[in-house]
Amino acid sequence: MNDRTFDMNTWMETYKEAFSSFGKAQQDSFKALERFARFHYAVAGDVLEAGIAQAKATLGPKVAVGTSAVADLLQKQADLGTELSDKLKARAEEFSAMAADVQQTVGSFATQVANRATRATRATRTVRTKKKAA
Repeated sequence: MNDRTFDMNTWMETYKEAFSSFGKAQQDSFKALERFARFHYAVAGDVLEAGIAQAKATLGPKVAVGTSAVADLLQKQADLGTELSDKLKARAEEFSAMAADVQQTVGSFATQVANRATRATRATRTVRTKKKAA
């Protein structure tokens, strides 16, 4: 028959350590969520500014109705579209860097949790072995 003694302190320390790492992970995830929210707010601002610029170009004062006015309007709209495209391309690169950073943080957390679990299991086995020997 196996004589297993239950050490409450070892058990509590193991779970305190486990839950502290989950608390840190939750804090990091909220920081990442805030970064993504701010990023999306900035993208929405860029799109809004482009829309306002398009409206100003379209509804701006017109001197004459004719081929040159239409050509100027089309040129302004093309320039504004190019400007928005460049901004969105830069935002996409920023998003990619943010996502890579968050992925690295999550991977680091998973590694830390696995290492802690392994250490805790080894510590528990060591305590049991010492108690059996005594």
